[in-house]
Amino acid sequence: MTLRERIQSDITTAMRSGDALRRDTLRMAESAIYIAEKRDRRTYDDDEVAAVLAREVKTRRESVEAFRGGGREDLAAKEEAEISILAGYLPEQLSEAEIGGLVGEAIAATGAAGPRDMGKVMGWLAQRTRGRADGRLVSQVVSRELAATAAAAGASEPG
Repeated sequence: MTLRERIQSDITTAMRSGDALRRDTLRMAESAIYIAEKRDRRTYDDDEVAAVLAREVKTRRESVEAFRGGGREDLAAKEEAEISILAGYLPEQLSEAEIGGLVGEAIAATGAAGPRDMGKVMGWLAQRTRGRADGRLVSQVVSRELAATAAAAGASEPG
């Protein structure tokens, strides 16, 4: 069963059980997938469907921050509930330690020496973390590791 078929099946199940939040969230996800497929004029595979779902989760995380900033805890809670529903269809998320390990590999593979090499490292990591890690977290770990690498290189230079 593909990811898209699973979503469609779960919409039906949610309709039968009367779970309006789950039904509406999954319908919205199905709609986002449909729109993306129409734009690209092809049917998406599971990885591409997961990427669409990851974008939807990211949008909701941004909305949670905005709602909390505006004092709308009720709307923030609804968005968080939608995030938890969509997260059930995404691959297991990488921990910060796992991301750190991949960043170490990326720095070694690209020969990155400092913060100016962030683009090279992020490019190397993109395929390996897509849909499995929040880009903002990956970026923070890369920045921290590149700064440490540059500091270590600076300390080892004769001065």
